[in-house]
Amino acid sequence: MHPVRETILGNIDSFVNEELPSNALGRVTDEGARLIRDSGLVRMLQPKEYGGFEADPREFYQTVMDLGSKASSLGWVGSVVGVHPFQFGQGDPRMQEEVWGQDHDTWTASPYAPIGKARRVDGGYILSGQWPFSSGTDHCTWAVLGGFAEGDDGVCNVLTHFVLPRADYEILQDSWNVMGLQGTGSKDVLVKEVFVPGYRTYNVQDLNDCVYATRNRPGTALYQIPFDLFFPGAISAATMAIAAGVVNHFAEYTGSRVTRMGASQTQNPYHMATLGAALADIDASRQHVLGEIGEIYKFVQGGGKVTKEMKYKARVNQVRAVRRAANAAAEVFKHAGGNASRVTNPIQRTWRDLSVAMGHACNVDDPVYAAYAGSLYGVPVPRGVVI
Repeated sequence: MHPVRETILGNIDSFVNEELPSNALGRVTDEGARLIRDSGLVRMLQPKEYGGFEADPREFYQTVMDLGSKASSLGWVGSVVGVHPFQFGQGDPRMQEEVWGQDHDTWTASPYAPIGKARRVDGGYILSGQWPFSSGTDHCTWAVLGGFAEGDDGVCNVLTHFVLPRADYEILQDSWNVMGLQGTGSKDVLVKEVFVPGYRTYNVQDLNDCVYATRNRPGTALYQIPFDLFFPGAISAATMAIAAGVVNHFAEYTGSRVTRMGASQTQNPYHMATLGAALADIDASRQHVLGEIGEIYKFVQGGGKVTKEMKYKARVNQVRAVRRAANAAAEVFKHAGGNASRVTNPIQRTWRDLSVAMGHACNVDDPVYAAYAGSLYGVPVPRGVVI
């Protein structure tokens, strides 16, 4: 077991204790952030020369699953903020030094939605835009934001990620009013006519094709996994963790639940069948994603280059595993009864967290199924499908 995972499991009650205060605050509490930071979760995928572990990606996903199944918002932030070093570790060395040179525990926010527009100037770009869903952003001092950069034809059509320090963007504090995952503090960020040097940008196609990894991390297998496979996998891990949380809370509640007629729910065969099936589906989903990333990591460790077909297969397995886990949570929630709707019941709270998590673009499943099936016949993937 990786030391970070061991630390989190050994201190899990402390993380759980910060979940409700984070929800009330609308962001991860300072203590919750300290717990995540001190555990080393955000450094699991960070380069070793900057205090990172360059961990096996399977271990990272497992750690996120463990944490998120107990504390939805903290697990989500740990996953999203924790996956950014995987990208930053492939970037220009000057950028890495700016981000981590003075503080190896620097946190970086996103989002990647291509909302921004950037015109080309000498040495870089002038970027503007407003992005929603910047998870954990209050505790971050850098952000990577998606947008379209001006190309050679003068049109903003080059999909690009832009890296900015905290001084260059504004967090809109009243922008995160939601029914679930309140503790993630996934607020809007605003950028107005800010200069971003070229070395702090990524051409997204090159990032997905491992061009940066080949150039800047040629000897490290971890970074040879394509970004457009790895990042959605982190979202899958965080989402499945929350689904597991719903099922686990239901199982705990069932053990002491007695109906109005005085019957124990543990003696209800339909109730027990639903719980048993849900537990099996959660485990199957977990193993599906972990097995996939484990095989891919072993492949790149042996010098293999991940193909387009491998990426498509990984993505369809990710969204299918998430859907299976979410369906399992839905089935048990139907059997939870009226008391599960009380605000004091963790079942409904975790269910709301799951409902919000399922709205992430990486969890939209039907287009991925269709694109994967079409790829078997040479049909191009439609624009906008996250596969």
